[in-house]
Amino acid sequence: METREETPGKTTMKKALLILNCLILSIGNCGGPLIMRLYFIHGGKRIWLSAWLETGGWPIILIPLAFSYFHRRATDPTTKLFYMKPPLFIAAAIIGVITGLDDYLYAYGVARLPVSTSSLIIATQLAFTAGFAFLLVKKKFTSYSINAVVLLTVGAGVLAMHTGSDKPAHESSREYILGFIMTLVAAALYGFILPLVELTYRKSRQEMNYTLVMEIQMIMCLLATVFCTVGMLINKDFQAIPREARNSELGEVKYYLVLVWSAIIWQCFFLGAIGVIFCASSLLSGILISVFLPVTEILAVIFFQEKFQAEKGVALVLSLWGFVSYFYGEMKENKKKKLAAPETSMDPSNNPVGNV
Repeated sequence: METREETPGKTTMKKALLILNCLILSIGNCGGPLIMRLYFIHGGKRIWLSAWLETGGWPIILIPLAFSYFHRRATDPTTKLFYMKPPLFIAAAIIGVITGLDDYLYAYGVARLPVSTSSLIIATQLAFTAGFAFLLVKKKFTSYSINAVVLLTVGAGVLAMHTGSDKPAHESSREYILGFIMTLVAAALYGFILPLVELTYRKSRQEMNYTLVMEIQMIMCLLATVFCTVGMLINKDFQAIPREARNSELGEVKYYLVLVWSAIIWQCFFLGAIGVIFCASSLLSGILISVFLPVTEILAVIFFQEKFQAEKGVALVLSLWGFVSYFYGEMKENKKKKLAAPETSMDPSNNPVGNV
C-alpha cells in the first residue's frame, strides 16, 4: 500500500503531540503508583476498586473529543460524530478487556509492595515490550537493546533474591511473594499490550489521527472499566466504599478526593502511553514508562519514607544502565538511517514517494 510523505507542518505537529503526550505520560506514570499506594497505606483494602480507578476516568476523554467534533463541524457540517469503524472498535474492546485484567494484577501488587519495589519490578516491562514488539511489529533487536533487556532481567532477579527485606510489618511472606509475582505478570502483560496497540494502528484500514487515538483510548478504558466493575460487583466493593470512607485514616472527604484524583491521574497515564505509540512506537512508550522509574522511586522514599536497601540500589543502577544502553543504541541506529537516506533516495529503482 502506498504511503504519502509527511509535510513539514504535519511533522512539526506530530513532534508537538509527542512532547505533549510525554508530559501527560510522566504525570500519570509518576503520580499513579503514588496515589494508589496512598489509598492502601491509609486503610484502603479494595483491590478491585483500585483497579477500576485506573481506567474509570475514561469519560474525561469525551471533553477533548467534543472539542474535536465541534472544530470539525465548523468547517465540515457533514462530519461524523465518531471516526472509529466496527473492526477497530472490536480490536480496541479486546485490548480493553486485557487491560482490565492487567489493572487488577498491578493493583494487587501495589497493595502488597512498597512503591519503590513495585516500580523496579515494573521496569522489566521494557524487556517484555521489546520482545513482543519484535514478534508483533517486527521491531529489530540490536546489541544495545539486547543488553538493556538482560540488565533489566538481572535487576528484577536481584530484587527477587531479597524478597521480604522491605516487607510491611502487617503482611505475611506469602502475601508479599504473591504481590511480587502479580506485579511481574502485570509488567509482562502490559509489555504485550503496548505492541498490540501499535499493531492495531498498523493493521487499521482507517487513516490514523489523534482524534481516532483518543477514541481508541476511550473504548479501551471503557471495556477495562466494565471488566473491573464485574469484579467489584462480585466482591461487593460498591457497598463497602461508604463504610471504608468513614473509617479511613485520611478522613471521609480526603478519601473521596484520593479516589477522584486517582482516576484522573491514571487516565493521563493511559492517554500518554497510547499517544506516544501513535507519534512514535510502542517500544518508545515502554522506554519512557521505565525512564520515569527513578522519579517514582525518589518520590516514594520522600513521601512514604520507604526503605531503600542495597539490593534496590543495585537494581536501580542496572535499570538505568539498561535505559542508557538502549537510548545510545537507538541514537546510533537513527544516525545510520539518516546517512543511508540520501543514497536510498538516489536509487532509481526506489519509489519516489517517501515512507511515513
